[in-house]
Amino acid sequence: MTEVTAHHGLFKDTNLHVDDAGGAGRPVVLIHGWPLSGKSFEEQIPALQEAGYRPITYDRRGFGLSSKPQAGYNYDVLAEDLQKVLVELDLSDVTLVGFSMGGGEVARYLGLYGPARIRSVVFASAVTPYLMRTDGNPDGPLTPEQADGMAEDLVTDEAAFYDSFTRDFFSVDGVLKVSEVQRKEAGAMCGQANKNAALACMAAFGGTDFRGDLADVTVPALVIHGDGDATVPFEGSGRRTHAALADSEVRVIKDAPHGCNVSHAEEWNSVVIEFLAK
Repeated sequence: MTEVTAHHGLFKDTNLHVDDAGGAGRPVVLIHGWPLSGKSFEEQIPALQEAGYRPITYDRRGFGLSSKPQAGYNYDVLAEDLQKVLVELDLSDVTLVGFSMGGGEVARYLGLYGPARIRSVVFASAVTPYLMRTDGNPDGPLTPEQADGMAEDLVTDEAAFYDSFTRDFFSVDGVLKVSEVQRKEAGAMCGQANKNAALACMAAFGGTDFRGDLADVTVPALVIHGDGDATVPFEGSGRRTHAALADSEVRVIKDAPHGCNVSHAEEWNSVVIEFLAK
């Protein structure tokens, strides 16, 4: 466990909580979804270590154990935070694994910083290429009305919102695909999120267009998604991301929800480790 200073402030620094498993293996940096933390990859860390890799997670600013500043919740800043982690840990030949909102960081990182440090990328249940449905993006799965409703519900009753959110996160057609203990663990991570950060990041992952960034992804890519994902539906996200990436493969996990890295951890880990070995 360590801290990386993402930003030196006049009165207070912005520090990111990092968990680095260490070892001599190739680094795999896992970037968590909204509104969770690096702990959401607990099912992945032992499997990656056993396969000979060096898994590294960090908590996004505003979430988990990281600093919770009032600003900096757009993807340019979040990609800069990721760059600070890679530079501070002196990482190269890295595979970036972006889950859900984290897929946006992967795309924007390559759009801003290029592939010099990056070997390959994984877009896992990712929000790319562009969630919001607009005239210029008619296939976006998120309508402005839905986005407004989510923000309003979070403001109105944070606890009730996260309770409902975690049920949807891990369910397919209303059937919960994880244990109640696992769902509550996710709820505890939600409880660590700063409300201002959660709202700002909600706007960011819903309203950011990553289509230009995906054009800059030239390294091998894996798209992995659950076919029952009701939070970030495959047809409007994973399928389109795969189509936008010339050097990519896609794996769809049957009967799996958004949080398929937990509900279908064994299959998810096997697919990702198979990709890492290429």
